[in-house]
Amino acid sequence: MFYLLYLYYADVADQYPLLNLVQYQTVRVALAMATAMIVAVAMGSRFINWIRTKQGRGQPIRDDGPVSHLSKVGTPTMGGLMILAGIGVAVFLWGDLTNPYIWIVSFVTAAFGVLGFIDDYAKVTKQTSAGLTSKQKLLAQTVVAVVAGVLTVLWMTVSPTSPGLETSIAFPFFKAVLLNVGWFYVAFAAFTIVGFSNAVNLTDGLDGLATVPVMMAAGAFGVISYLAGNFVFAQYLQVHHVPGAGELAIFCAAMIGGGAGFLWYNAPPAKIFMGDTGSLALGGALGAIAVTTKHELVLGIVGGLFVAEAASVMIQVGYYKLTKKRIFLMAPVHHHFEKMGWPESTVVIRFWIIAGALALLGLSTLKLR
Repeated sequence: MFYLLYLYYADVADQYPLLNLVQYQTVRVALAMATAMIVAVAMGSRFINWIRTKQGRGQPIRDDGPVSHLSKVGTPTMGGLMILAGIGVAVFLWGDLTNPYIWIVSFVTAAFGVLGFIDDYAKVTKQTSAGLTSKQKLLAQTVVAVVAGVLTVLWMTVSPTSPGLETSIAFPFFKAVLLNVGWFYVAFAAFTIVGFSNAVNLTDGLDGLATVPVMMAAGAFGVISYLAGNFVFAQYLQVHHVPGAGELAIFCAAMIGGGAGFLWYNAPPAKIFMGDTGSLALGGALGAIAVTTKHELVLGIVGGLFVAEAASVMIQVGYYKLTKKRIFLMAPVHHHFEKMGWPESTVVIRFWIIAGALALLGLSTLKLR
């Protein structure tokens, strides 16, 4: 069906030469970003008012959190639906729907979005900050991530990539180092996707805190996707060429546009929260993009802020189990700084600065080899 649509478009483009511009990925990147932002902004107030009437008291606020958070009681959640709607429309309109990587990343994003929606729904209906259990979420995430990992390996096996690349781990700063781990790579890919999904979810605790770093990471991986998918640029930069990966730049642009549209309403004081609907989906999307472009370890640099947030929780829990003492005043670490007396806006903006610096550092690995 998509091939027939392509033939139809090609025929129309012959009649209207200006439409030929849409053949260029750079043009479609800009269109996808604008489309996703327009969709998210357009949903805006009407969606927020509708979801508020459905949720009543909104997202439950933790009693043990910073006192300033009590003013947020009644704020609706599931705002991630605005971002996902923008991404969906933009990718459908401007993405190459014959590209398997688009479908793999979309599958992970949609599945994690549904899981997050179920979790948010449970929290709102039960009026508790605990929705699905950790085991339930982890099991569902793992199943989805394993399927995505297998599909990626199978497609790369039949596509014209470097021999063995499909089951290998590439290392930043080293142009010729590839660690072929065989089918164990699927487990590594699943760990990347699930781990990053949960890392973004843990970071989403303050107004705008997760949204902008996600946009920065998406921007960095938009560049990485485009370069890895372009044979000439990949050869010049000596990165591993992944034919077709360039199309993921459209998906990354849609993430930026959708995030910008959502931020219009999520800027302090937030009118709506992203919720697990958005954070799990966006984190999973970034993990899947890193896997399909063979830049899994670079994701740890680009998304270093999310890694640090997740690490702070693991360190806090582990240390407390061993010593019955806490390292941080509260975890994730952004709450630690709030407990120290930093205003929420100070924490958010300083974390944005860190996220921007890490995104640039991650991009530098493309050249420093």
